[in-house]
Amino acid sequence: MVNGNFIKKNPLGIAKGIFCLRTFAVLLLFSISLPAISQPKIVITDSKKNFGSVKRGTLVKNSYELENAGDQPLLITDMEVSCSCTSTEYTKQPILPGQKTTLVITFNTASVYGRQDRLVFLKSNAPGADVKLRFKGFVQDKK
Repeated sequence: MVNGNFIKKNPLGIAKGIFCLRTFAVLLLFSISLPAISQPKIVITDSKKNFGSVKRGTLVKNSYELENAGDQPLLITDMEVSCSCTSTEYTKQPILPGQKTTLVITFNTASVYGRQDRLVFLKSNAPGADVKLRFKGFVQDKK
């Protein structure tokens, strides 16, 4: 207090500083999350298939429909299988937003028998973990 008057040292300065800091934080968060908004997104209608019971030596083909529900092109980079009895067919071309494609997994039962439960991992440029495609069934021995 000076001569009965209060000394006012930048009474709005603190509020302006907090407002500027808050605005900066919001803009920073928005700019970080912006790339997350624009990305490919994989949607598979039925990622689990059951091929029932087949005789040993049968080639089992499972088809999976995939859609890019994102807003950027989707690139399938690999389909990882756990055994040489399984092969995959997929497009190497970009899948544009809204487009669908079919993935085909062929299982050769010549070297296996009994209950079978297999996984194939779909790798792509979509964010998140690999997509699991599963198929199972029973292979009868030829006896």
